[in-house]
Amino acid sequence: MLKRRDFIAAFSGAVLLALGVTAPASATDLEGGSEAFVKSLAEKAINSLASKDAERAERIQRFREMFTENFAVNSIGKFVLGRYWKKTSDDERKEYLSLFEDLMVVSYVDRFAQYAGESLKVTKTRGENKNTATVFSEIERPGGAKAIRVNWRVGTNGTIYKILDVVVEGTSMSNTLRSDFGSIIRKNGGKVAGLIVELRIKTTALKSE
Repeated sequence: MLKRRDFIAAFSGAVLLALGVTAPASATDLEGGSEAFVKSLAEKAINSLASKDAERAERIQRFREMFTENFAVNSIGKFVLGRYWKKTSDDERKEYLSLFEDLMVVSYVDRFAQYAGESLKVTKTRGENKNTATVFSEIERPGGAKAIRVNWRVGTNGTIYKILDVVVEGTSMSNTLRSDFGSIIRKNGGKVAGLIVELRIKTTALKSE
């Protein structure tokens, strides 16, 4: 199992290559830019996507646009697949990444619906290295309910910012998916085709809810 530090380093390296890193940001610029990016993204997500007045299909479409624009989708999907990525054909990679995006969009759009009208408060931001930072935040709940801790791992080339991972109450989205997907693949004889079948079934069921 990857240790947290190893996970951040390997994942960040893959994503930053995809972003086309030029000059590293200064610590001040990195932390300030990452924090502003997360605040803007969270405000859009909670205020727009969590609107209970919008139809679910509309919220899904809105979230898809926001997700593909602000998350390092292909890099996350590739990293989650881990060592099995090299064992896939071009056609399998294309379908897997499409299904992975569907899974993320449909799964998370319903989670945001729970936070309609609530606010996100950034508690601190910490640079992890020259091009990645973690933004620590809390989603404040009404009626004295305990706030939800959400940490955002952000990568940047100094101009473009992308979400690398979301950690909710200590649980990493990417680490969890990596473990789940690896388990499914192993149960299917090490074949990614088995995972793709499972993802087809899962995404179809989620879309019909």
